[in-house]
Amino acid sequence: MWKSRWKRDLIFRMNNPFTRRDFLKTGGAMLAATALSNAPLTAQESSALNTAPKKRSIKKGIAFATVPGKKSVMDKFKMLRDAGFDGVEVLGGMDNEDVLKARDAAGLTIPSLWDAVHWVKTLSDPNPAAREEGLEGLKTALRDCKAYGGSSVLLVPAVVNENVSYADAYQRSQAEIRKAIPLAEELGVKIAIENVWNHFLLSPLEAARYVDEFNSPAMGWHFDVGNVITFGWPEQWIRILGKRIQKLHIKEYSRKKRDAEGLWKGFAVDYLEGDNNWPVVMKALDEVGYNGWAVAEPAYHPPGLDDFAFLKHVREKMDEILAL
Repeated sequence: MWKSRWKRDLIFRMNNPFTRRDFLKTGGAMLAATALSNAPLTAQESSALNTAPKKRSIKKGIAFATVPGKKSVMDKFKMLRDAGFDGVEVLGGMDNEDVLKARDAAGLTIPSLWDAVHWVKTLSDPNPAAREEGLEGLKTALRDCKAYGGSSVLLVPAVVNENVSYADAYQRSQAEIRKAIPLAEELGVKIAIENVWNHFLLSPLEAARYVDEFNSPAMGWHFDVGNVITFGWPEQWIRILGKRIQKLHIKEYSRKKRDAEGLWKGFAVDYLEGDNNWPVVMKALDEVGYNGWAVAEPAYHPPGLDDFAFLKHVREKMDEILAL
C-alpha cells in the first residue's frame, strides 16, 4: 500500500566554510608573518589554516515511503537505525500502535508526518464535501503527529488544474486550513506547506506571502530542494522562506536527464550527480540559521544494492551533503 501511495505522490508532486578568498587572505597573512619572524606556526595558526567546515546540528531522516522492501514497520525502523539515520518521516494513515512500538524499539525520532489524503481530497476541490474530508484528514494527521512526538505535518495545500483556477485554489485552501489552525496551535504541531508540482505557489515570494497571511505560529514550510530545480534555484527559495522552513526534503534532480529523457526522469539520478549546487544550498541554510531536520526522499535506487546497502548509501550521501 505504501509503495503504491509513494508512486502516486511522486507522479503528482514533486559555521560556513571558508571561501577560497578567505583562505588565501588568512593563510597568506599567517605564512607571511611566520616567514618574517622565522618562527614555526602556533597551534592556533595551524588550526586556522586547516579550518574544517562548520559542524551543523542538522539531523538526518528519511521518508518512510521511500524505504524499500516488504518488511514490517518494526523491521524497517530497525534497518533505518542500523543504517545510521536519526529519524523517519512517516505516512498518515499508518497504524499508530505499530508506529509507536517501532519508534521506541528502534530508538528513532519521528519529526514529521505526511498528510494521508491531501492529493485525493484536496483543500481546493470544487466539491465542499471533498474539502471537508480533506480538512478532517489534516486534523487526523495533526493528532497522529502529536502522538508520535513530531513537530510538523507536511501538507500539499491545493492543486491547480483545468477545473480548479489558481484564484479559487488560493482562497479555498486558505479557508480550510484556517479551520485546522486552532487544533494545530493547541497541539503545538505546525502545518508545513510543501513545494510540489501542483501548479500552485510557484515562487518563493508567493510562498512566503501565503504562509504569512495566516498570521499564526502554527504555519510553516516543508522545503523540498529537488522539486525546485527544474523551475528555479533552491538557494533563492531558502533565503526568502528563511525561518518559515520547518523541515527539508533532500532530493536530487538532473536537468540533463530531464532534457534528454523527459521531465520526470530528472529525478532518476543519484545524490551529488544532479544539478543541485549543494555547497551553495548549505551556505544559504547557514545564512538563515537552519538547524532542523533533513529528510531524504530518494527517487533513484542505484543498481546492485540490496535494501540495507541502499539505505546506508543514502545516509552516507546525506553525510557528504550536510558537510559541504
